[in-house]
Amino acid sequence: MTKKSAINNVSITSGSKVLEGNLSIPDKASGIVLFVHGSGSSRFSPRNKYVAQTLQDVNIATLLFDLLTKEEEREDMWSGHLRFDIKLLANRLKDVTKWIKENPSTRNLNIGYFGASTGAAAALVAAADNNIVKAIVSRGGRPDLANEALFKVKAPTLLLVGEKDIEVIKLNKDAFQNLKEVKDKKLIIVPKATHLFEEPGTLEEVSNLALQWFSKFL
Repeated sequence: MTKKSAINNVSITSGSKVLEGNLSIPDKASGIVLFVHGSGSSRFSPRNKYVAQTLQDVNIATLLFDLLTKEEEREDMWSGHLRFDIKLLANRLKDVTKWIKENPSTRNLNIGYFGASTGAAAALVAAADNNIVKAIVSRGGRPDLANEALFKVKAPTLLLVGEKDIEVIKLNKDAFQNLKEVKDKKLIIVPKATHLFEEPGTLEEVSNLALQWFSKFL
């Protein structure tokens, strides 16, 4: 039976805000993946936690963190405008990445991003301005919202989209073509899956594909 990694609660400053996160560092960690959640989600997303555990099981560290404070989440519940503020989310991800590189227990680990929905756009924008990011995986993402940043991304990028998520497939295909500086890139359509990958076996497939990608590039 695989030993589960201890989860450490961390607080990370970004501008005038403090972001809460859950950091897990297995023994002999070979890299760390920062989870950038999507619209209306949080570090407690069961789907991201499932993928994170899959990575931890093979000694990849993970950080699941909230892009918004509790007050901002309450505001966004009725306004919905912060979850689409990609510049804000990307800047916060940059601050979290800087914290990872300065934290004694993580500073020597190669960094990857796992983005979902709008979080995938934030991950791509942050990576476009930061060459220390070694790999990116997008699950049901909106990479199109990264706009011109797509042309500057260089990190190996894997786009995962559900077969039944028709509109998002088209957006991912268009974004894929704009990742012109990325040498290692792949777009995979996951059979039978809808946007949230709730169908039996689909989230397991996402986890396995993400694991293969991060294992290769971290």
